[in-house]
Amino acid sequence: MDGTLVQTEEYWTEALFELAATLGGRMSAEARASTVGTSMRRAMGVLYADLGVVRSEEQLQADAHRVEERVAELMAAGIPWRPGAQELVTAVHAAGLRSALVTTTPRRLTDIVLGRITADLGGDPFDLTVCGDEVPARKPDPAPYLQAMGALGVVPGECVVIEDSLVGVTSGLAAGAAVLGVAGFQPVPPAPGLTQVDTLAGVGLPELAEVLAAREPVDATAR
Repeated sequence: MDGTLVQTEEYWTEALFELAATLGGRMSAEARASTVGTSMRRAMGVLYADLGVVRSEEQLQADAHRVEERVAELMAAGIPWRPGAQELVTAVHAAGLRSALVTTTPRRLTDIVLGRITADLGGDPFDLTVCGDEVPARKPDPAPYLQAMGALGVVPGECVVIEDSLVGVTSGLAAGAAVLGVAGFQPVPPAPGLTQVDTLAGVGLPELAEVLAAREPVDATAR
């Protein structure tokens, strides 16, 4: 969702940088990039290590809540689509293809974005949404995508995952899907089953079919 469909990664950057400032430091661009697509606990750990500070569990929870509240405030002011994303989501929905929004973002923030998507498209284009606080393990574990596939009643070999982060790409590949990687905050190295593009602009159903066709067969007994 963040950074793939909508341009909200900058909101997380602003919130993390503001937290860093209150802790007496400045988060490096490299550290910020490594948090893309990860859980709040992981992001807090990266931030603390980058600043060289130690925080208790209670403080971590308070810091994470502060970041999420700030992101919610920024989202309320506007949620722009990434180039080509609205058109692709519309095309997938119009074609009657089953689809799921699979995000590490917690449900309360996801619902803010989903509300905007629904308003822009005149209805929820997804058959289901899987959030980071609704799964047994978060990306890069394949659990979120496997949960979505199971709920949709599809097998991995029928699926294309669209991601912008390394953890998301890793999750999709580990789940056995073909993956379309969209350039974002962090570089993603080439991998079998991964097709990479600079933008979703110009990506439609034929291009998704090509991504699926390019996927190397996976031995299901190996997982």
